[in-house]
Amino acid sequence: MRKKTLLLVLFLALAIGFAGCSMPLTVREQGGLIGGVLGAGSGAIIGSTVGHAAAGAAIGGPVGLIAGALIGDQLMGQGQHQQRQTYENQTELERLRWENERLRQQQLER
Repeated sequence: MRKKTLLLVLFLALAIGFAGCSMPLTVREQGGLIGGVLGAGSGAIIGSTVGHAAAGAAIGGPVGLIAGALIGDQLMGQGQHQQRQTYENQTELERLRWENERLRQQQLER
C-alpha cells in the first residue's frame, strides 16, 4: 500500500510539473528534472534495502535535483560560449571577405 501511495504521489508531482511548463525546458531545467527523478529513484532503491524507501526518495530527490541542475547549468554555459565563438568567427570571416574584395578591387585599378 505504501509503495502505491508513493508511486501515486510521485506521478502526481511529475504530472503537475509537466503541466506547468508552458515553454520548452532549458538545459538547466532538463538536468534538474532528470537528476531529481534519478535521485529519487536511487534513493528509494537504497532506502528500501533498509526499510525506508520513502525517506530514501525524499533525500535522494533533492540531492539529484541539485546535482542535475548544476550539470545542466555547466552544459548551458558551454553552449552559450560556443554560440558566442561561432558568432565571432562568422564576423571575422565577413571582415576578411570584405578585405579580400577591397584588395582585389585595388589590384584591378592598378
